[in-house]
Amino acid sequence: MELLTFAPLIPSSLKLSQAAQTKHTYKTPASNHTTADPMDIPYCLGCSEKSTLEKQKEDLAEQEAPSWVLTSATRTERRKESKGQDIHLRLLVKLYRFLARRTNSTFNQDVLKRLFMSRTNRPPLSLSRMIQKMKLPGRENKTAVVVGTVTDDVRILDVPKLKACALWVSSRAQGPILKTGGKILTFNQLALESPKRRGTVFLSGPHKSREVYRHFGKAPGTPQEPYIRSKGRKFERARGRRASRGYKN
Repeated sequence: MELLTFAPLIPSSLKLSQAAQTKHTYKTPASNHTTADPMDIPYCLGCSEKSTLEKQKEDLAEQEAPSWVLTSATRTERRKESKGQDIHLRLLVKLYRFLARRTNSTFNQDVLKRLFMSRTNRPPLSLSRMIQKMKLPGRENKTAVVVGTVTDDVRILDVPKLKACALWVSSRAQGPILKTGGKILTFNQLALESPKRRGTVFLSGPHKSREVYRHFGKAPGTPQEPYIRSKGRKFERARGRRASRGYKN
């Protein structure tokens, strides 16, 4: 009985051993010849059957991607707790975590999220900007809520009656507010007075007012300031700092 092999189609490095060929043989009903099982032969250019590895790849492609893959691809990093060690801040986190869980108001969730933020993401709000924002229509007799610091502005002369709630209010900003009959609340007082955002306005300071943002961006054509050793006459005053020398930023 003659054993048919696929030697012309299989490289010498992939040829089956004689024991493996005799193990997986079967008789065709049309003849008495025995033929090696094509599924046991490595896939090559001359074979019509696909290898097991390619079938596994197709099965994986048809399956839906697991949830952890989708989550890792679309996830954005965010804080889930405050990194500050201030005991008063941590008590506020505990309070608003409870309110966010037990009420259906997104206001408490927003306050909790801002309590988690770093100080660079909670920029200070000046008194003049607060007055400007509270003068907008529909904001009369409402409480300005600032999860951050309220600072004074010496350029403002007339301070209207304000009602503000903030984490910190500088001593120089407290005077004009209280002098005109205004009121300053803490966040635990706000939780008793308005637990669901009723009569409040969310405010925050300018996020890009830090000095480092002056240097961000590519030159030329953007009003970005270069990092230089000094601002004297002899330090980087040519290209990029004068219009007659290429460009000016």
